[in-house]
Amino acid sequence: MADLPATMTAIAIEGKGGPEVLKPVDLPMLLPGQAQVLIKVAAAGINRPDIMQRQGLYPAPKGHSEIPGLEVAGVIAATGSDADRLKPGDKVMALVNGGGYAEYCLAEEACCLSVPAGLPMEQAGGFAETFFTVWHNVFERAQLTSGEWFMVHGGTSGIGVTAIQLAKAFGANVIATAGSDEKCAACRELGADVAVNYRTEDFVEKAKTATGRPGVNVILDMVGGDYIAKNIACLGDDGRMVNIAYQKGSKAEVDFMRVMLKRLTITGSTLRIRPTEVKGRIARSLEEYVLPMLADGRVKVVMDSTFAMHEVANAHARMDQGTHIGKIVLTL
Repeated sequence: MADLPATMTAIAIEGKGGPEVLKPVDLPMLLPGQAQVLIKVAAAGINRPDIMQRQGLYPAPKGHSEIPGLEVAGVIAATGSDADRLKPGDKVMALVNGGGYAEYCLAEEACCLSVPAGLPMEQAGGFAETFFTVWHNVFERAQLTSGEWFMVHGGTSGIGVTAIQLAKAFGANVIATAGSDEKCAACRELGADVAVNYRTEDFVEKAKTATGRPGVNVILDMVGGDYIAKNIACLGDDGRMVNIAYQKGSKAEVDFMRVMLKRLTITGSTLRIRPTEVKGRIARSLEEYVLPMLADGRVKVVMDSTFAMHEVANAHARMDQGTHIGKIVLTL
């Protein structure tokens, strides 16, 4: 660790509000704990939780870095005494507990995956947050299987483009909703069998038509609010709904008679506060089932745009506009 500089540049949130509150700061160099690694960051993905943290709506959990950024890719610069899978010089992509918007970032070794040969670092920097989230919620919690019908809202978000691809790769039929005809076209290009413009079309009716009226088997929802009741209407017998965010609010009026009669399962999760053991288990599943698909091109990290770290305010403004398709990534 003697070759590490004494300080590093990171992006801090000074106050709360728009992209202008993101400011570069100099911080002391980090040192990895026993089961941690220190990553010299090449790329860091931007995600909706970063936006919410900037706005003061989603503070970092206790013990997590106050610096935003939940996923990075880069090169191992140092390892803790108990880290035994990785060594300095290894290229990794990692789900991290904050701190991604920086020249160096700490990661739990268990939450790191090797970068597949040929995958550009900016794409690797946009991998972890969405792939961990989709794998855990769609395939582990909701148990999506081949031949079933799957619906995802926000089909061109980072989560959406990942969910469409993984569901198709594992043999499901996919319905995606999006807010424009252009975004719907992008969903279909990624493999969605049906894409619904929620501004001009009724996604409940579209889902029933697509499935021949029985309804969909699994829904991944980040919207909440009045979508909750609509999702229940979309689901067929023994359907499963997973909520991972509530852009329209977490409260809804629901007729639970439909839940009972159709034997529905309604669940949800948040990844950020889960223990390292859980995230590490998800990482090992991704290594086994998803990285081979990423390596041979069956799935990809869909990129919207990249920005240098000093352009972080512009990157956040891009996400705020809501017109992006795929991942927005900072590069160093």
